[in-house]
Amino acid sequence: MSTMPLPQQSKSTARLQSQRPALQLVSTKRLDRVQWLAIRKQGIGSSDAAAAVGLNPYYSPLELWMVKTGRDQALPQVDPNDDSSPLYWGTLLEAVVASHYSKRTGNKVRRINAVLRHPELPWMLANIDREVVGSDEVSLLECKTAGMNGAKLWREGVPEYVQLQVQHQLAVTGKAAADVAVLICGQELRIHRIDRDQGLIDSLIRLEAAFWHFVETDTPPPADGSESAELALRCLYPQDLGTTLDFTQDRTLSATFADWINVRATLAEQEKVEAQLKQTLQQAMGDASRAVFETGEVSWKKSKDGTTIDLPRLLQDHPALATQYRISKPGSRRFIVL
Repeated sequence: MSTMPLPQQSKSTARLQSQRPALQLVSTKRLDRVQWLAIRKQGIGSSDAAAAVGLNPYYSPLELWMVKTGRDQALPQVDPNDDSSPLYWGTLLEAVVASHYSKRTGNKVRRINAVLRHPELPWMLANIDREVVGSDEVSLLECKTAGMNGAKLWREGVPEYVQLQVQHQLAVTGKAAADVAVLICGQELRIHRIDRDQGLIDSLIRLEAAFWHFVETDTPPPADGSESAELALRCLYPQDLGTTLDFTQDRTLSATFADWINVRATLAEQEKVEAQLKQTLQQAMGDASRAVFETGEVSWKKSKDGTTIDLPRLLQDHPALATQYRISKPGSRRFIVL
């Protein structure tokens, strides 16, 4: 995945004073989710910023490109009403986070029921969680929630992908600072201040413009090795045509293939070494539950007993069930070395 170093945050420059206010692209008061998502396809929103420049740990430029070019129907769809998803709880708790932010800081906030657009860059959009009213120090509020898995990303402060989201918002609105309020594991509210960093914004705009060129030319950006890119490729090319391509004269792709084979061989050898080292430790532990070393510790505990269904026996005793409950399972393409 590509990287973009984050410069030290600085105060806003003269460009901040000269920038015109953000334009209201459309009011969101009466938009349903489908309509809102359609509006977002017209540009890069603040929550898209990190993905567009290859710095979102969950979302690749290639998958984002599929969404922006209308190919997202091939991707797994997120159900906003699924109460097991982070999206559901993040949306539900946004008002709670905003309320407790006001209680903690004394700052009044209000909703901005609109998709905002940069006054000079029509593809640069932003949805703002809340506007901070009457403060000379901060203008915007971004509300976040983090569960047990996501909380580790906040140990060092605001994660990089959230910093980029907020800098994108500051770029669109022309504001000087924003607060990020995050509810950790449903019980700890942390508040972080992010000042406008014009150097970072300039870099962000340049990289986002490069991504938007991929969208405008309907050209997929390079895959970055992430799980998100893997998913995007499976959805983009679900079928093969039975044809063969000759890349023997393509030095770049031939070198890529050779490098891939070498890396696979190295990984296989490393996996063998890893397995032997692990087994040496297990053998030394025997029936102990935990072992402590100079540089760390390890546990080796038995999980709770579970139950399952003896499916072969069930179908043998009741063969009619195999026909009654049969479902078709689509095949998938396998990428193997011949």
